[in-house]
Amino acid sequence: MTVRPLTLDRLVVTDLRNLAGVTLEPAQVNVISGNNGQGKTSVLEGIYLLATTKSFRTSRLSDLVRHDHKIGNVRGVFVEHWDNGPIERKQSVGLSGGRRTVRLDGEAPPSMSHYATRSPVVVFDPQQMTLSTGPASERRTLLDRVTLFTQPEVSGHRGRYNRALKERSKLLSMRWPHLDQSPELDAYESLLAEHGAAITRGRAQACERLSREMKGAFAEIAAPDLSLQVDYGPGGSPDRDEAFATLKQSRRVDAQRKRTGFGPHRDDLTFTLDGHPARVVASQGQHRAITLALKLAELRCIATSRGVQPILLLDDVSSELDADRSAALFAHLSRTQSQIFLTTTRRELIVTGVDAERRDWRIEGGEISLVSSA
Repeated sequence: MTVRPLTLDRLVVTDLRNLAGVTLEPAQVNVISGNNGQGKTSVLEGIYLLATTKSFRTSRLSDLVRHDHKIGNVRGVFVEHWDNGPIERKQSVGLSGGRRTVRLDGEAPPSMSHYATRSPVVVFDPQQMTLSTGPASERRTLLDRVTLFTQPEVSGHRGRYNRALKERSKLLSMRWPHLDQSPELDAYESLLAEHGAAITRGRAQACERLSREMKGAFAEIAAPDLSLQVDYGPGGSPDRDEAFATLKQSRRVDAQRKRTGFGPHRDDLTFTLDGHPARVVASQGQHRAITLALKLAELRCIATSRGVQPILLLDDVSSELDADRSAALFAHLSRTQSQIFLTTTRRELIVTGVDAERRDWRIEGGEISLVSSA
């Protein structure tokens, strides 16, 4: 598939975090500098919210609205650059009381997943520098980000699976000791088996795609003589009947433990370096290289599935990398067509190496100004 550039040509953020009113007309490369706590990350969060309807910092959307304000919003114009001319798209997300109001060219989108795949973004931030060693939930989220673009129907299965999982947990506590004969449990376990098997199949395919894309990126960022392998560790089964039987057999154990021990909510990814568990043998720098390779693989998977190059949000990543890995990252990015938004406390140290128009912005107290454009 041909991959075309995607750009955010205008951004307006109102009353999000400490940003009372920010307007940007970005270039291809945008470096946002300022001291800590001034709003650098909030600008990236606004872009991420505009593109995905979510935050990469919190699951509580009410936290995004500016203190002592009830409503916040972000608006923007995205442009897909095709050979026969640009395709312009206006998007907006309004927040009020923890609720979202989403518009695509002035209309409500047919679904949230449709909206979230129109203008893809990939974010690197310091919290994700432990992606290879942190909680498995972070790696499941990465798999789900890939399946959103490669197999969008899987997102519907996740929602129905999570609802059935909650109801099964309630019934396990209510029906003890009469667990063997429970039509209600049968019904919810049937739903868990059906939707869980679909999630497992989708994530297995996503892992295969990530693995193919990761190897080259890791060789560039870490060391070409190191072999990285990533494998999918399913917590459930791709077979609906097998999943249903396992859930039914595990009712008493799950009731005692007060959690369901089988299913895709237990999925994980495992990494090996030269055949050895990366969790045991990898250095801190190698773990960061694994994380970067994962994110670059996510970028490539989304690009080839969606047909446009995702926008990159880099939140103070250079402070987390040594000079060699930072240079390798920017060298890799220079070969993509991604529009880049990068935050830093010291813009003079940022040498992107990308042969594209660059604009430097300075943010203080939630107010942003253009420093230079080249």
